[in-house]
Amino acid sequence: MEEKLHLTDKWDKTFPQSDKVNHRKVTFHNRYGITLAADLYEPKDVQGKLPAIAVCGPFGAVKEQASGLYAQIMAERGFLTIAFDPSFTGKSGGSPRYVASPDINTEDFQAAVDFLSVQDNVNPEKIGIIGICGWGGLAINAASVDTRIKATVACTMYDMSRVTANGYFDAENSEQARYEKRKALNAQRTEDYKNGNYALAGGVPDKLPEDAPFFVKDYFDYYKTKRGYHERSLNSNGGWNVTSSLSFINMPIMQYISEIRNAVLIIHGEKAHSCYFSKDTYKKLKGDNKELMLIPDAVHTDLYDRVDIIPFDKIEDFFNKNM
Repeated sequence: MEEKLHLTDKWDKTFPQSDKVNHRKVTFHNRYGITLAADLYEPKDVQGKLPAIAVCGPFGAVKEQASGLYAQIMAERGFLTIAFDPSFTGKSGGSPRYVASPDINTEDFQAAVDFLSVQDNVNPEKIGIIGICGWGGLAINAASVDTRIKATVACTMYDMSRVTANGYFDAENSEQARYEKRKALNAQRTEDYKNGNYALAGGVPDKLPEDAPFFVKDYFDYYKTKRGYHERSLNSNGGWNVTSSLSFINMPIMQYISEIRNAVLIIHGEKAHSCYFSKDTYKKLKGDNKELMLIPDAVHTDLYDRVDIIPFDKIEDFFNKNM
């Protein structure tokens, strides 16, 4: 059932390897038949069935960046973890390349839960997920449909369908604005079909314009410098297919998040341009096992890799309490 993927054996992460965990490559498949590539981290010298966590994000990143860092640190703290590449990206399968989908990418998280649930050294009743950036919204979306996910952490989250349909801060939230987007994207579909390939939207620019917003400068500092650059990262290079935006305009995620019964922790930088996504999402959640944690003075990308700022103690306590 699974496609044979060509996985690299070298350590090509943007963070150093820990001597406290064992690391190996694994693959698993989703229900659309796409084979996903993942890095598995497990604490050394720990026996028995472990609690497990699947990690993905940021949106347009690969598992060798922030998600792998989160996974490795959580493994140091006693969890079996996987950081995976989404469908159509990184080392994962799926064609054409560089496609995003609200449905398939939600399914990717559920497929990760499938994989973890059948591992001999995992307690299937203690599985959680972490989503970073755009994958924070997709993680909460997955939690609303998959009751096996006992606890969810969304870190520096984006609601990708909201920002795609409405623009930043909902500045383009009108029928006419969405019509113009649809018109342009559908014209691009025609061009792509004529050309026999899919135009890329472009990742973070190689050179910052002088008037770039501060959050674009933050992205540049991560994706275009030694700090976070990776050759397979869409944001570090050519970006997503332009027409990927169509499905996010038409199919909003997180429609039933008020019905999530299991625990959710949302973490965001107080000074992040994207903080309104987390605040508004938190308002829709119900139950006394939901929490919003704001990190003073932190911007969006600080929660990608700033281990001095990311509240790993809080995340560990949250999972131990709720799984």
